[in-house]
Amino acid sequence: MNTVISKRAVGIIPARGGSKGVPRKNMRQLGGMPLIQYTIEAARASRLSDFVISTDDAEITAIAQMQGCTVIQRPAELATDSTAMIPVVIHAVQTLVNAGQQFDYVMLLQPTAPLRTSEDIDASLTLLIESGADTVVSVTPVPGHCHPDWQFVIEDDHLHLYNREPWENLIPRRQLLSPTYTRNGAIYACKTSVLLENGSLYGSNVRAYVMPESRSVNIDSEFDLALAELRLSTHPPSNAEGTH
Repeated sequence: MNTVISKRAVGIIPARGGSKGVPRKNMRQLGGMPLIQYTIEAARASRLSDFVISTDDAEITAIAQMQGCTVIQRPAELATDSTAMIPVVIHAVQTLVNAGQQFDYVMLLQPTAPLRTSEDIDASLTLLIESGADTVVSVTPVPGHCHPDWQFVIEDDHLHLYNREPWENLIPRRQLLSPTYTRNGAIYACKTSVLLENGSLYGSNVRAYVMPESRSVNIDSEFDLALAELRLSTHPPSNAEGTH
């Protein structure tokens, strides 16, 4: 039996109505459809057992319900600009548990990562299950010009290496830099027990699911939205039809 479907995993799609950086971000048009639609389609085509949308917004609720998505109404205190993500995820999972549903794994799927595919979801879930990890986080390689060993600080008007190495130890060529990675916001998956017992998506055993830069746009600004449009025109996401 496929390990992905031998365990129950639920996707949580958080989509509040407000946003400071990009007004009505989750409903903004990208490639001819609302931003949230990309995450819904990827989740639907994946091997997740189920997925739900957590929102405080009537328009998002209506669109989700028209598509047959389960919607969890988020209380106002969990829908402010300062609300952390963990309480939102825990609220959604607890709502499902209180309704008699049980899941072995939870996956946070933020709509701000529209180029993530169903294949990314399935591959990260397979990694989580088969490795026995507590958590899997999607990451993307850090470009050489942004590498930590090539970053600097200014103190007392003087430039210093961020890693505090002397200037003679500055690595001269990009090819000599050791690979580093940054979170791309597309996937956070963990054991349900880790989330509910620790109040965190991170357990002690964390694995990385590496995604290419072409699918790693995380929309926090109008520039990010424009970049997503550009990448969408050259690298459209492909979501293979899956089963629930």
